[in-house]
Amino acid sequence: MTTSSSAIVRRDPRKEWIARNRLHPLHHEVISEGLGHVIGPSGLPRKNPHQIGFIGPNGIKRIDRLKGNGAAVSQPHQAKASDTVLPLHTVTAPDFYIFVVPDLVGGRLSVHDKDILGLAHALQADMEGKGAVVAVCFGDTKEEHFDLAGVDRLIQRTSDEFDGFSPEARAAALTQMEETWAPKHWLFPDSVHGGTDLASRLAASLGERPASQAWQVTPEKVVCRGAGGSLDIARQTPRIVMVLEECGNAIDETRHQVLPLEMPAFHEHTPRILDRGQVAVDPNEIPLAEAEFILSAGNGIHNWPQFHQTAEALGATEGASRVAVDDGFMPRFRQVGASGTWVTARVYMAVGISGAIQHMQGIGQCDKIIAINTDAGCDMVKRANLSVIDDSDLVLSELMLLAQAYASEHGNQQGSKKQENSDAA
Repeated sequence: MTTSSSAIVRRDPRKEWIARNRLHPLHHEVISEGLGHVIGPSGLPRKNPHQIGFIGPNGIKRIDRLKGNGAAVSQPHQAKASDTVLPLHTVTAPDFYIFVVPDLVGGRLSVHDKDILGLAHALQADMEGKGAVVAVCFGDTKEEHFDLAGVDRLIQRTSDEFDGFSPEARAAALTQMEETWAPKHWLFPDSVHGGTDLASRLAASLGERPASQAWQVTPEKVVCRGAGGSLDIARQTPRIVMVLEECGNAIDETRHQVLPLEMPAFHEHTPRILDRGQVAVDPNEIPLAEAEFILSAGNGIHNWPQFHQTAEALGATEGASRVAVDDGFMPRFRQVGASGTWVTARVYMAVGISGAIQHMQGIGQCDKIIAINTDAGCDMVKRANLSVIDDSDLVLSELMLLAQAYASEHGNQQGSKKQENSDAA
């Protein structure tokens, strides 16, 4: 029996197809096996430009930023913040503090909040001495990554006095912090979520002249928008600054200590404003441009009564793609996109929407996008922060059940709490 001097390499068409399909679940596994050359339809080997270590015609070597220049290929969609060990930024015995009062909409740091924390670090880096960035949080928070957002010190106030709408109590607490630590600067988000109101109250109590609509801040000069954003106004940087979005770069290369700062006993006072809770509002009466949570339907919706019931159970404002509107399933004022309404929701859930370019333009300013679709390769899934690849009827049915169970549980808890309060009275 004789053998050929040159070994015959058998082709595996399935692996070659997986190597060409970057959305396939086994794509990274096949690439890591060393399938650097993909056999084309003509039988000639082709170089795989997605292979780690591939050098293109411009001489630039492709690397994996999560694992360096090694041959191992990571899976970005499965990577977590904790998988990458960032260097720890420590500040011992700081010479001064910069206080940041984030909005914490929904109990978590928003993109606006993270930009301001990044700005605070850039500000203290240009000052003499060692500074620490302090985040002041009121009420219960759900944020778990203060260290990755750039918080060196944390002040957490969680008493009942600070729950709900409590601007007087919060302003009084900030005034007490001013007397205790005398920070170099106070940074607030210039927003409708409470930052502007709280900064104005603190400035009035301290007799300071704040800067509002600021978008460039240095230790010497602050540049603010004026005349409806048509001109810039430069002035000396005050101690209290209300900052616009995209004012700075969020922290992404270091971890921070998040050491607690202990507050002295808070001076209680009798507020003139009492929070009686939120007023129930029909989500569909909220204009799309102002809605915070939108459940949007596309051509993939087949059970429209179920869609409306799910939106009601979730408390979401209904939206739709142009196809759903043209087919007569939704009214024209519900259309989302460049040819409809541009939305800025904190959460935009797209069900059965493939993601036409006009629709993607209309949701460009949304904070978080959730896609429910059967096509894993559609543009909406690629754009989404969270994707569910399954039939929309099944997913909406489960969502509705979970929302109803959550509402029932919390309704019972609120009822028992009211009963306890009435018994105590």
